Amino acid sequence: MTHIVNMQGLNKYFGQLHVLKDINLTVEQGEVVVIIGASGSGKSTLIRCVNGLEEYESGQLTVDGETLLPRGESQKGLATIRKEVGMVFQQFNLFPHLTVQNNIMLAPMKVKETPESEAASNATRLLERVGIGSQADKYPSQLSGGQQQRVAIARALAMEPRLMLFDEPTSALDPEMIGEVLDVMRGLAKEGMTMMVVTHEMGFAREVADRVIYIHEGQIVEEGKPEDVFDNPQNERTQSFLSRVLKH
Repeated sequence: MTHIVNMQGLNKYFGQLHVLKDINLTVEQGEVVVIIGASGSGKSTLIRCVNGLEEYESGQLTVDGETLLPRGESQKGLATIRKEVGMVFQQFNLFPHLTVQNNIMLAPMKVKETPESEAASNATRLLERVGIGSQADKYPSQLSGGQQQRVAIARALAMEPRLMLFDEPTSALDPEMIGEVLDVMRGLAKEGMTMMVVTHEMGFAREVADRVIYIHEGQIVEEGKPEDVFDNPQNERTQSFLSRVLKH
């Protein structure tokens, strides 16, 4: 197996607040790792470190063979990592003045210098892939939240990433729209996409994850196969967290 992500002894601070504490985590090619935990536990910060949106203070971090260095050091591999790692956020972050198709075409044309005709063809294919092929000429404001998030996924896929990061991609959606986004993510998992997913959707985690990571106050306190973590958690903090969230 090939490590796409390798974190060793990773520490991250916001001022005096120690947000990530000696994180050791690897993600293999083709693996789906789902990260769960209470709000404020460090889940989003962890995956934001993977593509350099957050800098860490100490430890080691390698992403797809490129090393991301601690805060203050030259980030020579960052541009390469940004090309290889797609990210989908809680908020969709689409450009409101561009059509859906042009939102998807923009990054490949600007970053990879993909010819416009090829970028357009890829955008059409990706919109069909996420189930909204008929929405290409609309603007983001004309779409539902679920449709906008699917555009955001298509936009990330347009860069042909080797790793996809999802930061609570359904948390800003109305309940009836959550399923359509999770269906797209299920499809990506079946196709073998390497994924790191921060989510509160425990049913999705149980169904799709190869491995579940539970983070408490910046530390990984439990990890394992979904059936082990959900049905037989060993750490009392995990037990307490799941007893609360699985009641709803």
